[in-house]
Amino acid sequence: MGWLARGMRVFSHEDDHFRLIPLDPGAPIEIPPPFADYEVVMHDGLSETRVDSDWLNHLSLLITSEEIEGHGDSWPSSHEFISDMMIVRIEEELQKYSSHIAEAKLRSHPHIRLVLNDEGVQGELRIRKLTPIGARFEGEIVTRGIPESVSSTRVLVRESGRSITCDPNKAYFSTKLQSERLETLSLAKELKAILSRPLRVCDPFCGVGPALATLLSEPELVGELHASDLNPDAVEMLLENLSRWDGRYYDKKPSKLSRIFPDRIVGIADATRLRDDSQNIGSWDFLIVNLPHKTIDLLPSIVPLLDRSSPSMVRGRVIASDSEIEEANLALRENLPPTLIGKPVPELRVKRDYSSTLRLCSFEAWIAPE
Repeated sequence: MGWLARGMRVFSHEDDHFRLIPLDPGAPIEIPPPFADYEVVMHDGLSETRVDSDWLNHLSLLITSEEIEGHGDSWPSSHEFISDMMIVRIEEELQKYSSHIAEAKLRSHPHIRLVLNDEGVQGELRIRKLTPIGARFEGEIVTRGIPESVSSTRVLVRESGRSITCDPNKAYFSTKLQSERLETLSLAKELKAILSRPLRVCDPFCGVGPALATLLSEPELVGELHASDLNPDAVEMLLENLSRWDGRYYDKKPSKLSRIFPDRIVGIADATRLRDDSQNIGSWDFLIVNLPHKTIDLLPSIVPLLDRSSPSMVRGRVIASDSEIEEANLALRENLPPTLIGKPVPELRVKRDYSSTLRLCSFEAWIAPE
């Protein structure tokens, strides 16, 4: 089934009555019978011990202990897995050790094909610059002259029971945001219960469609769908993904935003110009705004897309420093319509560090009908 998390092991629960089986992010949200009778619990996983998963132990075999101690906490302790790739961010002072870091990471994670150095998100399209620094080729670890046959960054990721084609070198994608996407699903189901019908969902910054993958995994949740992005490479992969998720044929070549099916509007578009088309105004129940550096500034351009004849929702993310969060909350409320009675006013919740000084936050806004 492919539900078991790679590199993690089964272990006993604290009460010794059950054994905990680590689930892969690609496992279904709702576990089907006969396993449905067992509770899914949140618990820190334990790494498989047959391979030494502490990469610093492997690094100590490649460079001196004095070098390791000399750079202290600067070594890249965290990383991100995307399919069989690992992405790390190496500080400038450690660039000369890139090949050693890659080899140590590959030794500690035998299932990884490729290690990439994340040099940051660049440009308006938020594309990460990822440089290959190590790979597995014909059973050997290589850190120089990495063959093209193993350096491709276009992969298939399993999440929420769906397969997602992505290429983080061409369109932004993060596996670390899966919990956010599950929260979005829960909120969408709550809104559907209020409206008593499938939702009209608009994702004008959809990328390759990870948020939509989660929403479309829930039967009868999404009715009409708007999925657009300014990045043609992202839309090309989105079309492949929608073909798989919808079971319908989508042209592989990305084109301008258009109604491909009666319930599907898909294509390349500038989200800030969508309100220029009167057909987009007041058409959507659930609006996803995922451009965290600009979300608050973009809200005046995006909010007119909401159908204000019934309750609706805006779900988004914002990047802010600790000192700016309260000011961002005020700006968020100023740029949104009144809150639905009985629901909390929109407020940023810190989810994780974006950098040493910035935090990645999320919010949801329940919008009252006019």
